[in-house]
Formats: sequence, structure tokens, C-alpha cells
Amino acid sequence: MTYSNTELVKLLKKGDMSAFDVIYRKYSRRLYGFVFRYVKQESDTEEIVQEVFIKIWQSRDKINVYSSFESFLFTIAHNETINLLKKRATEQKYLEHVKSLQQIEETYEIADEIHYKELKQKFQGLLDELSPRQKEIFLMSREEGLSHKEIAEKLGISSNTVKNHLVATLSFLKKRLDNGLVISGLFVSLFL
Repeated sequence: MTYSNTELVKLLKKGDMSAFDVIYRKYSRRLYGFVFRYVKQESDTEEIVQEVFIKIWQSRDKINVYSSFESFLFTIAHNETINLLKKRATEQKYLEHVKSLQQIEETYEIADEIHYKELKQKFQGLLDELSPRQKEIFLMSREEGLSHKEIAEKLGISSNTVKNHLVATLSFLKKRLDNGLVISGLFVSLFL
């Protein structure tokens, strides 16, 4: 017997494992593709997909039967992906990966390219709202890849001052850019 999404979710809310298995088979491959597009690592992608389904099972009683289950599912996947990217950002093997997320791949859809250009334009505008010193320190950190100590030595200020400027700048940019829809390479690369 084939169930609709609404019927499957109703069964899932009651703790029906067979409904959970059907949902897993129905969505796991699509979720894998969605997550892999951002993390580019099979083991990490598998870990995120597994975590998404664990969260679905654990929060099954909170699922709204009458709203889009797919939106709920992919929102969890998006959040788990961002969390993992943040976690991995401190590891050396991911530094180059994060930088590569800034580039637009030719395979992106036209809508993604338009969104990226709009976001980049907004970002450039926000950079111009920073004080000259904040902008200078931010660009030295992000574009030149200099450490806090290297920036401090070049500018004749303390490393702590550099850090304070970067914290303030990132906070300002995040508040102004984070509208809930921003999941682009540019956004990820800015805040990790």
C-alpha cells in the first residue's frame, strides 16, 4: 500500500517505524545530494543525513502534519550542514574547501547565480559602510589570508585590537546579511 506524505507523517508521529523506513527510503538519496553539494565529503554527508533522520525521529511529535514535510526535512539538513561546516572550519583540511565555496560553479542554476551576484553586491555595499580601519583589517584577514598577528604587525596595533575589529565587523555583516534565506558559498565563507 502506498501512503501520501500526510499519511506517512501521521503514522510517524505515532512512532510507526515502518513509516519512518518509507520516509527514509523516499528522501535519503535526495538529502544526500543536497548536503554533498556543500560539504563535498562522502563521510561527512553520510553523517549529516544520518543526523537529520535521527532528529526527525526524535522530534516526530513536533512535526506539523499540515505543513510541508519536505521543507521541514530540508531545513534540518541545511542547519546540520551549516553546523558541520562551522565545526570543520577549524580543521586545516577544510580551510581550502571553505575558500573554494566562494567560487561559483558553472553547474549552478541561473537563479543561484543571480542570488550570488545580488548577495555579493550587497556584501560590497556593507563593506563600504565599515570604518576604513575595519574594512582594511577585514580585507587583510579574508582576502590576503593574514593572521591577527601579521595584521597587527603591519598596522602597528595589538593583535587584540585586530581581533576586536574582526569580531565587530563579522557581527555587523552577519546581522545585515542573515535573512534566513542565505545559504551560499559566499555567506559560509564569510563567517567560518
